[in-house]
Amino acid sequence: MRSRLIGGVLAASTAAVLAAGCSDSTNAPTAGAPTPAPPASATSASAPASPEHNAADVVFAQGMLPHHTQAIAMSSQASSRAASQEVKDLAARIDQEQGPEVEQMNQMLDAWAAPRPQPGSTAMPGMPGMPMSDMPMPGMMGEAQMQQLAAQSGPAFDRMFLQMMIEHHTGAVQMAQTEQVQGLNPQAKELAAAVVADQQREITEMQALLTRV
Repeated sequence: MRSRLIGGVLAASTAAVLAAGCSDSTNAPTAGAPTPAPPASATSASAPASPEHNAADVVFAQGMLPHHTQAIAMSSQASSRAASQEVKDLAARIDQEQGPEVEQMNQMLDAWAAPRPQPGSTAMPGMPGMPMSDMPMPGMMGEAQMQQLAAQSGPAFDRMFLQMMIEHHTGAVQMAQTEQVQGLNPQAKELAAAVVADQQREITEMQALLTRV
């Protein structure tokens, strides 16, 4: 009699545990499962721009915006003009990386009540309250160079694109390093660090590609 009573209690307890387990798995299918964290760049780009900034942050965003815009314009030609698939892939990555950064910098300038740069700007932006400098931004291509690139195709395009983009990236790295030292806004400094890391890596990649195209 005692053994039957204990057996009944154990059976009931086991059934209760199993029922609870089924209920938990039905109502909370992801309980205890880790939630994938979004990439750092995506988090920064989607977060509202912090209003905290100084003059160096404004100059960085106003200068890097046309710089990125020109890089995207150069890269967009590769899909139809480049001969090397590696060059086409690189150009597509540059486009994908820099497009969201353009939007992020526009949001920053809007949050800081700072004007966006004029389309086609190639000169260094002036400090707030001062006119634009006559000095060209590091690495920016002139109109004649852009026209020359647009006239190329095949391996000639590949070589000119890589040579110009190496110079272009080198200028962007210089501007971003200045922001890292002089800037105040945490998002702008984080973006500058990403520009340095991404574009230095791509410079190395392009230097290697130049030996093969």
